[in-house]
Amino acid sequence: MTTIAVLGNGRVGGNLATALTRAGHQVTVADSAPGAAAAAARGARLVVNATPGAGSLDRLTALREELHGKILVDVSNATTDGPDGLPADLLYPGTSLAEQLQEALPGTHVVKTLNTMLFPVMTSPATLSQPPTVFLSGEDPQAKQAVRELLTDLGWQREWMADLGGIRTARAAEAAILFVPHVIRASGFTPFAISIAR
Repeated sequence: MTTIAVLGNGRVGGNLATALTRAGHQVTVADSAPGAAAAAARGARLVVNATPGAGSLDRLTALREELHGKILVDVSNATTDGPDGLPADLLYPGTSLAEQLQEALPGTHVVKTLNTMLFPVMTSPATLSQPPTVFLSGEDPQAKQAVRELLTDLGWQREWMADLGGIRTARAAEAAILFVPHVIRASGFTPFAISIAR
């Protein structure tokens, strides 16, 4: 059992919190109430960033002390939205939210994952018609191993996990968000994920 703080109580955060609790972890969900995120992060070993990506950097930088020495699992995508509310462009072109977080939080082990799919797939990967791929980017091998174990608890098989390397590789995974609006417009809001076929 791991003590986990989920920052963000929207569809993504709520979905992850429910699944992680079901898997036997001790989960605290922090909403937008003043001090909620700091209190949740302080008591956790692992923190999940499920806050809207456009504001994640400011929100998490304010938690530098609480996040020190912790594993930060970043599942958010930082984008600007188009008129229809769907992602239109990357907020950090030439870099990534994960890289920005790691630079701002040098005492925290940032691992990017679960951001290349619609949120229902994060906790139900086996429901797709073919195996999806979940990517991991991060500098610390032990942190990535802890995240792999968490992914296993969410239903991800080891052969579906692809370690891309250091945190700089997160910019490739984050750029995959640009597929999402086009796929949704073409096929509707049906769960899907990026998959590497071999």
